[in-house]
Amino acid sequence: MTANYLIEIVDVECDGLEVASWRVNTGEAWCVFGRNGSGKQLLDRLLTGDLTPRKGQLSIAVASSKIRLVSFEAEQAIYEEERRLAAGDWIPEDEQGTRVEDFLPRDKLDDPLIDTLKMRHRLHAFYRELSTGESRKLLVLKAILEDAQLLLCDNPFDSLDQQSVVALGDTLAQAVSRGISVVLLLSNRSDIPAWIQHFALVECGRMTPMRADAGPAQRALLDQQIAGLAVGEPSLPEDAIALESYEADYIAELNGCTVRYGGRPVLDELTLKIAPLQHTLVTGENGAGKSTLLGLITGDCLQCFSNDVTVFGHRRGTGESVWDIKRHLGLVGSELHRRYAVRCDVLSTVCSGFFDSIGLYDTPSEFQVRIAREWLAAIEMSDKASVGFQSLSYGEQRLVLIARAMVKSPLLLVLDEPTQGLDEVNRQRILGFMSSIEARRHSTLLFVSHREDEFLPLFRQHLHLKLNP
Repeated sequence: MTANYLIEIVDVECDGLEVASWRVNTGEAWCVFGRNGSGKQLLDRLLTGDLTPRKGQLSIAVASSKIRLVSFEAEQAIYEEERRLAAGDWIPEDEQGTRVEDFLPRDKLDDPLIDTLKMRHRLHAFYRELSTGESRKLLVLKAILEDAQLLLCDNPFDSLDQQSVVALGDTLAQAVSRGISVVLLLSNRSDIPAWIQHFALVECGRMTPMRADAGPAQRALLDQQIAGLAVGEPSLPEDAIALESYEADYIAELNGCTVRYGGRPVLDELTLKIAPLQHTLVTGENGAGKSTLLGLITGDCLQCFSNDVTVFGHRRGTGESVWDIKRHLGLVGSELHRRYAVRCDVLSTVCSGFFDSIGLYDTPSEFQVRIAREWLAAIEMSDKASVGFQSLSYGEQRLVLIARAMVKSPLLLVLDEPTQGLDEVNRQRILGFMSSIEARRHSTLLFVSHREDEFLPLFRQHLHLKLNP
């Protein structure tokens, strides 16, 4: 390669994104910063060839095989492929898909970066056993060990515990030291690593690179860009359905529950009781079993039927209808986000929360449509009611799914890292909703988070899960 640069853009315009001038040289570390819906995700598509400029010059001096993207969409592609294989005759009955080690070059399984990211003990696990955070770490490892030259990471620190955030930051810094150009697309200022050299801002579909030296002036400019964008006091729609009365002592009871995958105990003799309006916070390292715990309650983990689990007064496995559970339950999480891959407009997506369906297959009442529109107004997305859900950015999709979970004022609102992919403004908006829920006795919250600034005073119970060796 004779050029010193990897990417050079001059006066490029494409649908939703304009870039006057931008150049990425070999071994540079960039942060591209922007709010949800600003257009920064279109940069991924532009650089990976999924988006063609209608004017201007785009020069890419690196083979497409050496450009790697770490994002929700990239994780989704692997997830869908694993589902496709599982649905066919490709996987033997005694296996569960592709093992982690098979995603990595065989001759590099002794690379110390595997230890830096604490993935050594997961090499023999199947991909479908990984948490969202572990999946993200795997994609970063795969890109670096396969000698990528340009690594694009879309909010890579989302859904990671604090130790993993530090480890991933160190790993990406090492990638830069190995000569890999790293571009981080971020929505939160607190996620910007100290080793970032260059900044660019994306606002209203226009990307503006900043000066090359990463000093206090650049971070002050970032602060200026977001100043005045903070939300006021977010509150629930006035017509939100009042909380139903609930007479039992507990909404959910788990007694001595054990869950094993491949012989490894993910949860071991876990007991948890959630009383009405006893808002509960769940924390723990990636892979410690937080999503598995939620699956026992929601029924997404089939081992709930072999454990002592009671939800809304129904003991799992005693003939209860799935709808007896779902009609009282609201859910947001990465697994739902992955499965919500249907053609559906935004308003229909929110309305589907009344029917607990992926997509809308029933006709909502006028009242239900009105409530759904009020929730869209609450998340400031009324103007996108008729827009396709899949056309939204990842962060915008997450906001819509949160509205979908809240729309029926469920007895139990299960929020598994709900602010994943959200910018600072929208994250504060969602946390404001949580406070309103507490004040109005709207629902009982079961909330999973890694971010200490989300450990709100309203949580009366805190369960911290530890990673089993």
